[in-house]
Amino acid sequence: MAVLRLKFTKGQRDKLAQMLWLLNWVSVMTGIILFSLGLFVKVEFSKKEELMADRDFQRVLNLLIAVGLIACIINLLGGKICYDCVDTNKFLRWKLLILPYIICSFFFTGCMLVGALMCYSMQEELQESLAEGLRNVMRYYKDTDSPGRCFLKHTMDLLQIQFQCCGNRDHRDWFHIQWISNRYLDMSKWEVVGRLHSNVEGKYLLDSVPFSCCNTNSPRPCIQYQITNNSAHFNYDYLTEDLNLWKRGCHQALVEYYTKLMHSTGSTGLLIWLFELSILTGVRYLQTAMENVLRQGDPESESDGWLLENSLVETARNNFNILKNLGKINQIDTATNGDPNIDKPSTALYGLDNSGSVHP
Repeated sequence: MAVLRLKFTKGQRDKLAQMLWLLNWVSVMTGIILFSLGLFVKVEFSKKEELMADRDFQRVLNLLIAVGLIACIINLLGGKICYDCVDTNKFLRWKLLILPYIICSFFFTGCMLVGALMCYSMQEELQESLAEGLRNVMRYYKDTDSPGRCFLKHTMDLLQIQFQCCGNRDHRDWFHIQWISNRYLDMSKWEVVGRLHSNVEGKYLLDSVPFSCCNTNSPRPCIQYQITNNSAHFNYDYLTEDLNLWKRGCHQALVEYYTKLMHSTGSTGLLIWLFELSILTGVRYLQTAMENVLRQGDPESESDGWLLENSLVETARNNFNILKNLGKINQIDTATNGDPNIDKPSTALYGLDNSGSVHP
C-alpha cells in the first residue's frame, strides 16, 4: 500500500510543477544565503584565529559553505526538471534521471541537517579552544620582540577594547603572569630586582593590568596599577570599589559572541533544510504522478502520486534484501550447485600395491 497517496488532475499537476519551479528558484537564493552566512562566520573566526588553540571545529563551517554552494546547483537543476514536467513529452527526457536526482537531493538535505545541528553541539569545544588560546596569548603578551609573537600584544589589546573585556576569566588573570617585558624594567631599582628574585620562576608579577582593560565609561581615571592596594589611591577600597576596569572576561565575551553566530547559522540552516525537504516532497509527488500518467497513456487523465510505493516496513525490508544480496553475488551456493569434490574419497586412505593397482 502506497504511503500518503494523493490524486492529481492535469491542472493540479501543472500547478504543482509551476509552483515547484518557482520554489526551486527561491531555494537557489536560500543556498546563496547559507553560503554567504557560512563564509561570513568563517571570516569572523579567522579574525581571531590566534586566540583559538584548536581550529578543527571550523569544518562545520566548511560543510555549510559547501552545502550552500551545492544547493544552488541542485535547485537550478530541480527548477529545470519541474519546468519540463508541465509537458509530458519533455518529462520523458528526465524520466530516468529524476529518481536518482531525488535520492541525491535527499542525502544532500541530510548533510545540511547534520551541519545545522553541529552548530549547536560545538559550544563545549569552542569554550576549551578559546580558554587555552587566550592563556597562550596572555603568556606571550610581553614578547613584542620575538618573531611570531610580536603581534600578540596588539591582538590582545584590540580584543579587550573591542569586546570590552579583561583577562581570560577576569582582570585577576593578569596578576599571575608577567605581561611587562624585561626590556622595560629598570634593573637598577631594588624593588624590581627584589620582585624578580622573590618569584620562584623569576617573573615580574604585579597587581596590575594593561591599559586596554580600562573601562572608558568610568568617570574616574583608570586605576590599572596597584589595584589591590587601597593606600596607593585616594578614596579607594578594592573590595567595595566599583572598579573602572572591564568586569567581563574575554573568554565569556568571545564564547557569547561566537555562540550567537553559530546558533544563528544553525537556525538558518534548519529553516533552509525544512524548505528543501518540502520542495523534495513536492518533486516526489510530481514524479510519481507523471509516471502514472505515462502508464495510463492519457495525458489528460487523473493520476495517483505518493511518497513511497509500498509501506515503510516493506520498503525497508526490500532495500535491506537488496543490500544483503549484493554481498552474495560472488559466493557459491553449495546447497544448489553442490561441491564438486563432495563424495570423492581421499587418496590418503588408499595405497598402491606392487602392480600399481589401487587398494584400500
